[in-house]
Amino acid sequence: MNRRPLLIRHASQLVTLKGSSDAPLTGKAMEALHIIEDGSVWIEEGIIQSVGTDREIAEKYGSRLEEARVIDATGRLVTPGLVDPHTHLVYAGSRENEFEMRLKGATYMEIMNAGGGIHATTAATQKATHEQLYEESRKRLDLFLRHGVTTVEAKSGYGLTLEHELKQLEVARELNRNHPVDVVSTFMGAHAVPVAYRERPDDFVERVIREMIPEVARRKLAEFNDVFCEKGVFTPEQSRRILEAGKEWGLLPKIHADEIEPYGGAELAAEVGAVSADHLLKASERGIRALAEKGVVAVLLPGTAFFLMAESADGRRMIDAGVPVALSTDCNPGSSPTVSMPLIMNLGCLKMGMTPAEVLTAATINAAHAIRRGREIGSIEEGKKADLVLFDVPNYMSLQYAFGVNHVHTVIKGGEVVLSNENR
Repeated sequence: MNRRPLLIRHASQLVTLKGSSDAPLTGKAMEALHIIEDGSVWIEEGIIQSVGTDREIAEKYGSRLEEARVIDATGRLVTPGLVDPHTHLVYAGSRENEFEMRLKGATYMEIMNAGGGIHATTAATQKATHEQLYEESRKRLDLFLRHGVTTVEAKSGYGLTLEHELKQLEVARELNRNHPVDVVSTFMGAHAVPVAYRERPDDFVERVIREMIPEVARRKLAEFNDVFCEKGVFTPEQSRRILEAGKEWGLLPKIHADEIEPYGGAELAAEVGAVSADHLLKASERGIRALAEKGVVAVLLPGTAFFLMAESADGRRMIDAGVPVALSTDCNPGSSPTVSMPLIMNLGCLKMGMTPAEVLTAATINAAHAIRRGREIGSIEEGKKADLVLFDVPNYMSLQYAFGVNHVHTVIKGGEVVLSNENR
């Protein structure tokens, strides 16, 4: 590439989260941000080469300082690029009408069982062309970037047929190729039981296992396989079959677990060796212990609970139990139409009992581990990809103090400035 080095200098606080690449952080370690004051980072060819105080970096590189492109971070907080490990990025249409229905008392499952919810988005997504789906999703990805997100996970699940599941995953792959934000794909054909299979859900499970999973794997369109394990959707036994089938084809298991009522989803995640168990609003004590014992990342989605006017998952209890916790937007058109990871961190503090340090850990290195990227991104360390965010606040506590505000000033992806608000 032969690009000039990039030097970020004089950060008020440089949050490194060093030493966390091998495994997600748990317990008290989630507050160990490893902050460098007056911090600087030297980057070459998109990779972090050195991290330290400005004086240390200046002494190390000496005369080479003149060849570097310089970003002055004086008075600003610098963190790893934010990672969103649970999104439904690729879809068509909108469901604002359901928002009013919920405000008038309808529940999420009532709307879904009446043909709305996931089924409504499925109809819109099936109808959309590849080009339409790409353009709608690209706009959302642009908004993620503006909020400091440099990597997202993207699930299928609004196709519910082989043809349209493949279409979603192909759009996600194209976005990954063309957009600065990295897109990590998850197959989720088992997002809902299609209306046509309502009376014979096991037949649809067989289609997912025998038709969809093999083709997705053959085309290398996804790394993970997810299932909505919930009463009225897929039972624990059906979910187990789907996840085990995915493992046979090399797709790592993830699971939507215990969102609406205790259903054994967390326990199942531990049993099948899931990379993450997500939602967990109603996870049992036994399930939480199992997640801690197996090191399954709990991906918590406070935006979903907030938008559905439900009680949030108990992040405090999970952290204290030794579960590695990550945070995500759950960006989707029905239950969490947001792209703001900063807001999600606010809600982690305000609704789930987490500290400002814990939510930052949960949105960076632990989120990276939830998509098997902890050795590449999520912390500011030598040898990692140079994905960083400069926030227009002096310290990490200020980032959570003013809630609902986008403090992002500059986003660096792979050592290149991909977003700057220098003149705002």
